[in-house]
Amino acid sequence: MKLAIMGGTFNPPHLGHLICAEEVNDHFKFDKVMFIPCARPPHKRGSEVLDAQHRYDMTILATQDNPLFEVSRIELDRPGRSYSIETVRQLREIYGQDTEIHWIVGADSILEMFIWKDVDELLTLCKFIAINRPGYDLSQTDPRFMKRVQLFKVTNVDISATEIRRRVRQGKSIKYLTPPAVENYIHENGLYYHACDTKN
Repeated sequence: MKLAIMGGTFNPPHLGHLICAEEVNDHFKFDKVMFIPCARPPHKRGSEVLDAQHRYDMTILATQDNPLFEVSRIELDRPGRSYSIETVRQLREIYGQDTEIHWIVGADSILEMFIWKDVDELLTLCKFIAINRPGYDLSQTDPRFMKRVQLFKVTNVDISATEIRRRVRQGKSIKYLTPPAVENYIHENGLYYHACDTKN
């Protein structure tokens, strides 16, 4: 099995996430692209991240019309901080040790991999697909990471969850930035109307 992981806080999920996952899958031909909302981000302790259940529900709504996309609760159902290495270990137990796992990440994440838990083991258990992000120079990346990282350029869609949250707080439209079902969910549940950290 060839499995792609699309991890993130999805706070909220938006069209940029979906376009990225679709273009990567269209090129690499995965059996499944699994979206995994990070329940308790280990490197965002000082930041306010929306309740994981809301983010999970929105991610389901965002991906529901694509049969190759799946949303997993694996990090929501596991206690403690959400570490990538533990997620990959679990997925290998579920799908078998022969499963080919690729983790889709932004270029900014690759530059921070040195702080990830058990990163050397992680690099042996899965491969990484690094998506281009404006302003990030991957030539500064640790060479040991780049041996397991494949760079991939996707359509540059300048949408950020930070901007979506800011627009909601300011009473501005978020139409066409996130799927209609997610937009409706945000408004129906009164999400992001109050001060929320802008760094996630």
